[in-house]
Amino acid sequence: MSSNYRNFRHSVPWLILLEAVFIIIFYFVPSGNPAAVSTVSYADFQDVNHMMIFGFGFFLTFLRRYGFSSTGFNLLIVAFGVQLSILTESLLHLWEQREEEDVVKRIARATMSMTAVVISTAAALGKANPVQLIVMTIVEIIFFQMSRGINNVFLMVQDGVGMMHVLLFGAYFGLAVSSRFSEPSARSEKEASTPKSDLLAMLGSLFLWVFWPSFNSVLLTEDRKKAIYNTYFALATSAVIAFALSVLTTKDGKLRMAHIHSAVLAGGVAVSYAADSIDYPWIAMILGLLASAIAILGSYSLERCWNPVLKIHDSAGVHFTFGLPGVLGALAQVVIFIIKRWNRGPRLGYYVMYHIGAFCVTIGIALITGFITGLILNLKLFKTSPVSKYFDDLFYWEVSFHVKLTV
Repeated sequence: MSSNYRNFRHSVPWLILLEAVFIIIFYFVPSGNPAAVSTVSYADFQDVNHMMIFGFGFFLTFLRRYGFSSTGFNLLIVAFGVQLSILTESLLHLWEQREEEDVVKRIARATMSMTAVVISTAAALGKANPVQLIVMTIVEIIFFQMSRGINNVFLMVQDGVGMMHVLLFGAYFGLAVSSRFSEPSARSEKEASTPKSDLLAMLGSLFLWVFWPSFNSVLLTEDRKKAIYNTYFALATSAVIAFALSVLTTKDGKLRMAHIHSAVLAGGVAVSYAADSIDYPWIAMILGLLASAIAILGSYSLERCWNPVLKIHDSAGVHFTFGLPGVLGALAQVVIFIIKRWNRGPRLGYYVMYHIGAFCVTIGIALITGFITGLILNLKLFKTSPVSKYFDDLFYWEVSFHVKLTV
């Protein structure tokens, strides 16, 4: 290893110290009343937890030499970030924490907040080391909670809708962070995938696909069944369109696993903002169709045109999997809001501006704080891996078997 880069072991004491600080702070933070009537069932919480651990953990294993890091570091930041999210929500007083608050809902909300960090990690996959990921988690959770607070208190966005902004925040925060990392000089064989890594990544997509209706409905108190219904139809449509467009856009007319891996989830992302307010399933299906088309067709223009111009190396394609479908969903929610409340007269314009303002606040804070975070992460204090060691498990993990990893 180059002498300019420190061994990761030197940073481990800081991680232990942070966990010790969490333990001390939790001593003073009310934990809630476990006997309170639960508005979130344990099964719903488990669905969201499975998404974070199994779903996103395997979703990011498509790199041929980065499987250990993709799943391992994902578990690390989720376990760390859920604790931080609960503390941040309490200490910043974004919500009035009461002793009788439902503790299952509290931890489910914290777990959902980690979606932002996991998506951002995907944008910088293979380039950010564990120290940088922990720092990114701290900054992103704090500013996402602040963004939620602004939208909730000042722009009167409902908590269920406000949480769905986690998808937009994570995508654009991650893209901004990724733009500050050094790009590989050329696409290396380590950035490629293998049939085995693609299969594991598709397993992650299947977990996310199955549990996404719970993600879109877990915090709702009304119209929860409608949200589940609409989410499923949007996901189903996006999956069918993904298979069709994959065949139509490849030169040899064969299915491409990268298309299916990403585009089947686009419908769930797009419908997340308005899942409980859509009255007819065909509307959700149209959103699923458009989102899947954006995910597949948008990847061509983004990878070949926009990303090189903006100097963004989007490892997992989060822009066209979560970013653009999220923008589509946010705009669709505004349109549906206008249609359903057309008779409210002059006040309608104010309500619309609130929703558009929340959308702009989320992306604005994500881009600004992500860009600054990217600069911080590339300081010598946090930078432990050279560009030549990007996308490689061997820099962090012991590999107990001796095989040619290029096979």
